[in-house]
This record gives sequence, structure tokens and C-alpha cells, in this order.
Amino acid sequence: MDMSEKRDVVEGSVEHEERMHHIKFSAKLNEVDTAAKFAVGDGAEIDPKEALRVRRKIDIHILPLMCILYWVQFMDKTTLGSSAILGIREANHLTNNQYNWLGTIFYLSYLVFEYPQNLALQRFPVGKWMSLNIFVWSVALCTHAACHNFAGLFIVRIILGMCEGSITAGFLIVSSMFYTRTEQTLRVGYWFLMNGTAQIIIGFLAFGALHIKTTSVQPWQWLMIITGLITFATSIAFWVFFPDSPTNAWFLSDQEKRIAIQRIKKNQTGVENKHFKKEQMVEALLDPKTWLFALFSALDNVPNSLTNQRLIIEMSFGFNNLQTTLLGCVDGLVEIVTIWTGVTLAARIPNSRAYVAFIYFIPNLLGVFLINFLPWSDKVGLLFAQWLTGVGTTGFVLSLSWLSTVTAGHTKRITTNTIMLCAYCIGNAAAPFMWQEKYKPRNHVPWIIIGICYTSCMALVMTIRFVLNRENKKRDMEPHDDTYDDVYIERMGPEGKTEEVKVEKEFLDLTDRQNRDFRYVL
Repeated sequence: MDMSEKRDVVEGSVEHEERMHHIKFSAKLNEVDTAAKFAVGDGAEIDPKEALRVRRKIDIHILPLMCILYWVQFMDKTTLGSSAILGIREANHLTNNQYNWLGTIFYLSYLVFEYPQNLALQRFPVGKWMSLNIFVWSVALCTHAACHNFAGLFIVRIILGMCEGSITAGFLIVSSMFYTRTEQTLRVGYWFLMNGTAQIIIGFLAFGALHIKTTSVQPWQWLMIITGLITFATSIAFWVFFPDSPTNAWFLSDQEKRIAIQRIKKNQTGVENKHFKKEQMVEALLDPKTWLFALFSALDNVPNSLTNQRLIIEMSFGFNNLQTTLLGCVDGLVEIVTIWTGVTLAARIPNSRAYVAFIYFIPNLLGVFLINFLPWSDKVGLLFAQWLTGVGTTGFVLSLSWLSTVTAGHTKRITTNTIMLCAYCIGNAAAPFMWQEKYKPRNHVPWIIIGICYTSCMALVMTIRFVLNRENKKRDMEPHDDTYDDVYIERMGPEGKTEEVKVEKEFLDLTDRQNRDFRYVL
């Protein structure tokens, strides 16, 4: 690497120290990771028991809030599907095409606002920014109940999509701030499996709303109001209790903050950097793995259109409104069990993410096959086949944590997260239109498309693993790169004097390409 490339990462003066026989760099504070002020000059090993104690403290204070919010946001998204059997289509005079558009516009809005949301997550405190979005989300959700036509619902769905762009992206950032790579796989799984919990709870809420008998407010409106109020309470709790990063977590002492930061040193991804770096964005755009993950995300979320179709499909099997509402809870149970077992396996078996994802897609293909070929009179068999198609959700969960752990450099992480979530939106936005009236009741065409997507995703996870493994082997053969071994920043010492302290490579906000010591998890 030449001198100009070195200056791109750590701008500042360069002085030659002949007696040390190497170059020392003085870095600007905004170029290094925000955790540097806690991590510099402290090379002591942390006590494993202390590290475990701090992790438990982090879990207690942030994991419940993350799980609750992910439960709430998915529950809110699925209110459209639940409301379909509670009268929203009839009350708002929706055609089948208009109902599909309400699913699509949510993700188109998500897509348009995803990059601005990620820029805001880098620029502003993560917890506070998410809290504001949750608050706006809750108001928009309650406003659904005041809508009486397609146009009104169209507008509030746009607002929901705009706000949700901050949630998954924010959670990926927070997970990488507080947890090691293995811990991230489990924690991302924990908060993502709350989608399954949401399906169960929304099923019971819809069941309850179905029995509310009022003349002025219909059951689907009660469902929107109740879920909106739950979301509002969540936004307040998030604003008050959720930390923005380990460096300002209110529940950690200064010593515990140092331990929390040293714990994630092995990730070689740092905590965060509020300074946008154009060169990192360009690197993300030119990195092949960015687009492999994006393609996987797009294809894997075409089947996610089932979110708003499952209850309608189950009704077509011959179940009534009451039965369908309760049967929807099983979809959630399947998701909880499969995600939990999948992330547990991936965390316990080293470098197994691709293999686990591949295996968990197999039941999906079996479910698609059965739905297409079982007799239409076998409604129980068809129901079980549809439940099987929920097993592969584990693959997307693993891809979220996987991308976060194989990408370093805060701006690069923000960019890759944006691209992957934009691809997620494209898959979700395009898919509703394959559920056409002419394909009912068997829906062979959409189910065949879903089967093709699952098969492609299986090939993609193995391709990603091959590419990353090949790069690891290449780096193993390279000599040690000492480019960033001696970088210093100035800080105020204990006696009020300015002192120069060394910053370890892990906290220089280097990308995974710049840091040749970085190894990709598989």
C-alpha cells in the first residue's frame, strides 16, 4: 500500500523515527472509532468472568427492548393481513389489486427512505433516532382506523414504510456495537424470532377484535388502534431506556464501558464512527459480496409476500374466519422454533452459517411441492405444507448477522446494510402482484416462483461461502501487513497534559479490505 492510501485512512502528520525503523502516524480523532478514547493505552487482558458479567448486563438492558420492538414492528406490518379477514377490504371498498398495492407501497416507501434512514443512523444517536421513528409509526398505525378508502390507506402505509427503514438497520448496527460475532448470530436470531411471536399475538388480538361488537368502530379498526397504542408505549420506553452505543450506555460504568469495548475487539469492526467516509462507500459498492448478499435478500423476500396472503390462503382451504385467525398462530410458532434452532446451530458449529441456511431451505421446497400437488380436498395436508414454507426464514436471519460480521468500517457497514435492505424491499414490493385472481385457488404460478427463489437462495449461500473462504486462504498466504501498526491520537492525560497514545488497529475504523488481519466468518 502506498503513502497516499495510508493518508486516506489516518490523515495527519507523518514523522519518521529512525531508532524505531518504522513510520508512525498521528490520526485525527474523527477518523478513528468512537470507542478509541476508551480503548487506547489499555492493552491489559480482560477477566473472562468480568466480560461475561458485562455481557449479561448488556443483555438485561437492551435485548428485551430489542425483542419487544421487533415483535411490535412485525405485528404492526401484519395488521394488514389480519385485517383482511376482519373487514378492511369491504369497509374501504378495496379490489384485489388495490389490496396488493397496499403491501407493495409499504416496501417501496421502505426502499426510497432506506438510504436516508441509514445516513441518519450514522449521523444521529441510534437509539433516539429509532425512538422518533417508532413514535411516528404508532401515530400512522392508529390513523389506519380513520381511513375509509384506498387513498387514505395508501398514504398511511407509505408512512409506515418510511419509518420501518430505521429498525432492522438500527438493530444491525447496535448488535455489532455490543456483541461478538458469535453472539451477534444468536442475538439477531433472538430479536428476529419475535416475528413469530408477533404472528401468535396478532392472531389472538385479531380473535379478540373479532368479538368486539360496537356500532361505530369495526373489528379491523379496533385492531389498528390497539396495536398503535402498544407501539406508542414502546416508543416512550425506547427513548428513555435504550442506549446509543457502549460509549454512552447509561447502565455501564466507565470501567464496564472499557470492558464492553474490549470484548468486541476480536470482531475487528470497532463500534461506530460518525464521520461519513466516501472511500468506504465506494469500496462497499465495488465489493462482490455486497451484491451477492443483496441478490440473496431480494430473492429470499419474494416469498415474504405470504405475510399478507397466508390467512387468505388458509381461508381458501376451507377454514372459517375464527379457525383461520387461530391457525395463523401456528405460523408464528413454526418461525420461533426454526429460527431458534437455526441460529443456535450456527453459533455452536464454527463456520456453519451457509450449511445451516442451506439445510433449512429444504423443508420450504418440500412445502412448495406439496402445495402444488396435494389434492385440493386435503385441506389439512395443504395447511401443513404451508407451515413448512416458514422454516426457511432462518436463512434470511443468518444472512443479516453474517453480513454484519463480514463487513468492517462503519460507513461501509452502513452502505452494505442499506443495499441489502433495499434489495429486501425490492423482493417484497414486487412479490404481491404475483397473487392474481386468475391464479386462484391453487395459485400454481406464485408457488412455482417461490420455489425457484428458494432454490436460487440455496445456491447463493454456498457461493458466498466459497468466495469468503477463498479470500481467507489468500490472506493466510500473505506476509503480515504492518501499515496500521503504529497509529496515535492525542488526548488529555490524567494531569491535564496532552499526551499521545497508540490506537489499536481494531479501533481505526478500517474496512475489511484495508485490514489484512481481518478474517471472514463462514
